[in-house]
Amino acid sequence: MDLHLTLDRSAGRLAFQLADRLRDLVRRGTLVPGHRLPSTRDLAGDLNVSRGVVVTAYEQLVAEGFLVSRQGDGTRVARAPVPEPPPTPAGAAHRRVLRLAAGMDAGPVDPPGITYDLRPGKPDLTSFPRERWATTLRDVLRGLPHAELNYPDPAGTRRLRAELAAYLARVRAAVAEPGTVVITAGVAHALSTVPRILIEEGHRLLAVEDPLAHQQIPLIRATGVTMVGVPVDEEGIDVAALARTRARALLITPAHQFPTGVVLSPRRRAALVEWARAVDAVIIEDDYDGEFRYDREPVGCLQGLAPERVVLAGSVSKALSPALRLGWAVAPPWLAVRLRAARALYDLGSSVLDQHVLAQMIASGAYDRHLRVMRRRYRDRRDAFTTALTRRLPAVRVHGVSAGLHAYVELPAGVDEAEVVARAAASGVAVEGVAQMRVRRPGPPAIVVGYARLSERRLAEAVELLARAVSPAARTDPETPA
Repeated sequence: MDLHLTLDRSAGRLAFQLADRLRDLVRRGTLVPGHRLPSTRDLAGDLNVSRGVVVTAYEQLVAEGFLVSRQGDGTRVARAPVPEPPPTPAGAAHRRVLRLAAGMDAGPVDPPGITYDLRPGKPDLTSFPRERWATTLRDVLRGLPHAELNYPDPAGTRRLRAELAAYLARVRAAVAEPGTVVITAGVAHALSTVPRILIEEGHRLLAVEDPLAHQQIPLIRATGVTMVGVPVDEEGIDVAALARTRARALLITPAHQFPTGVVLSPRRRAALVEWARAVDAVIIEDDYDGEFRYDREPVGCLQGLAPERVVLAGSVSKALSPALRLGWAVAPPWLAVRLRAARALYDLGSSVLDQHVLAQMIASGAYDRHLRVMRRRYRDRRDAFTTALTRRLPAVRVHGVSAGLHAYVELPAGVDEAEVVARAAASGVAVEGVAQMRVRRPGPPAIVVGYARLSERRLAEAVELLARAVSPAARTDPETPA
């Protein structure tokens, strides 16, 4: 088959371009499931590019679940990556009032006596682009039509939804258009609203990764849905265990699981989509830090593989600031309509001015430039933290990929997790234990460390104090003579 692939050499990032072209051919059905692609050497020759360009593109699409690669069989289109037609929902007879949990979206207050705040979930607040935001706001106010100062569309301004749809398609390989994007007050807003809609559609169970962010546990429970924990291993969520729960709704962080930091494997991605289609399920994808991958291009979002099944939830809380309360949900059309209706009924939407400022920053490239700066800064801080930790505490193990704003640190066997957290706090270092993030399954002692807010020097200082907190917390083996 002649794939009719063209690459813009002047634009650079040839592997990214090639992956994007092939992904589009799969989505449109031009490349059908099971179709064998040319070898990397042959396609490189056809396109007059290095073989490494094709290898990188193929690897990216294998990671996203669009392709499968087996030794001796080459690279083929995955069995069922093409979205099916959107399902028709079974409408609920009655609409019950959404009781949004007050205060659940608030960030943690800095505890007293803490010198080194290593709790996860916080970006570097000193890096917020104040001047750019203020300048853009002035530009918006000068040019914004008076009519735009009226009550907004509850789904969000048309301009921001259009910019986000294009941005998420470009950066996260999402399938999005303005009509399927709903602006939210952060990811937490989506997580407190979508489950309530699912309850109205007959869902009673929501499967979640175990462990997960402990702030989400009370928020989800407040919706009235019953939460069911599903274990996570080095490949991500255990899909076989998920199938045994009888849940038909799932909350997942596939690009960078919180807190373990693993990426959902291609095999599990394919199995998860098969599960969702087999049981008529809805998946909520929390893409909380998908833009912060440091060792390679980030894996495309799960929504791009099954847009008829997945709600992609994201925000600028990690990229800019959680104070903005600006997020989005890219949903199947029927659910996007319901989300818009919920916003119209309960809060009338988000700040118009902030939406226009964000839209202008995306359109001008300022948002991309800010992200590039922050990626370099966070990568340096992660490297500094893990280097200091390896040198000072060689017995601990840092899980997950080089990404995001946190690290999952498994403590040595026999160490008391709660005691480590308490001792660290007493010495001025705030970290979080994983026990509070587990839904029902015990696990090895571990802590979650957020490194985004501290400089490399202060991270090294914090690790020194953390090492002292770990050593006295080790239990004495009862079989070892005193």
